Amino acid sequence: MSEFLPYYIVIYTFVFLFGASIGSFLNVCIYRLPKEESLIKRNSHCMTCGTEIKRRDLIPIVSWCLLGGKCRACKAPISPRYTIVESLNAVLYLLVFLWFDVMQTPIHAILVCLLYSALIVVFFMDWDTQLISNYVVIFIGILAVLEFFFTDKLDYITDANGYGVDNPWISQLIGMFAVSVPLLLIELLSKGKAMGRGDVYLMVACGAFLGVGGALIALFIALITGSIAGIIQKHKSGDSVFAFGPWLSVGVAIAAIWGQELSNLYLNFTGLGIEQAAV
Repeated sequence: MSEFLPYYIVIYTFVFLFGASIGSFLNVCIYRLPKEESLIKRNSHCMTCGTEIKRRDLIPIVSWCLLGGKCRACKAPISPRYTIVESLNAVLYLLVFLWFDVMQTPIHAILVCLLYSALIVVFFMDWDTQLISNYVVIFIGILAVLEFFFTDKLDYITDANGYGVDNPWISQLIGMFAVSVPLLLIELLSKGKAMGRGDVYLMVACGAFLGVGGALIALFIALITGSIAGIIQKHKSGDSVFAFGPWLSVGVAIAAIWGQELSNLYLNFTGLGIEQAAV
């Protein structure tokens, strides 16, 4: 392993820097998609004075720090969120490549990284506007198709006797509806007050990517984190209305890496047993 250490250091450094660069583009998506603006036609500019940002000020993470979080032209404060998104995406990319054996499953690692980028857009966009872009959902759906054809990391859930979901295609199909259908019923019964249609579409795509086991784990985590966030918001502002998409994103992100372990833990705890699981 020691003889390959320099090689791994180079790979992980590149992954971090590439993740930060993609994070810079995610900021553009988060800001422009709700406004239905082009992602490529207009260059990045200051939100206060409109001055086009020079290339030397577009270095992910570094430029914001060197500028002291202010526009070079008008000195208006630049939200730290831009750096947070870039750093978060870079760290998540690094985490994925450290967790999965990148030499054995490079395509799966890349697809999970891209999934994480999409989830970051969902998280912050829904947080700001309570909207989830259909373009992002379609992108996740494309990742799910690629996951099926090019990797073998979908979850297979069977009991000790071998009964259950042990076919990747079936797992994906059930995963598409295992969470989205209950959310759709909630959305219809509440007439959109308790759940948005964007949450439903999001879990159709994410369920297809994760498979049935991962989708259920994602929902479970979303319910816990969303409930905690709702209680905190209710205590602070008295408002009980909040976006659920960010917490679905958190659940999906956790399930994409630790879905197998969490599924095993739950099934072993309940005594149902599990023969094989892989996310």
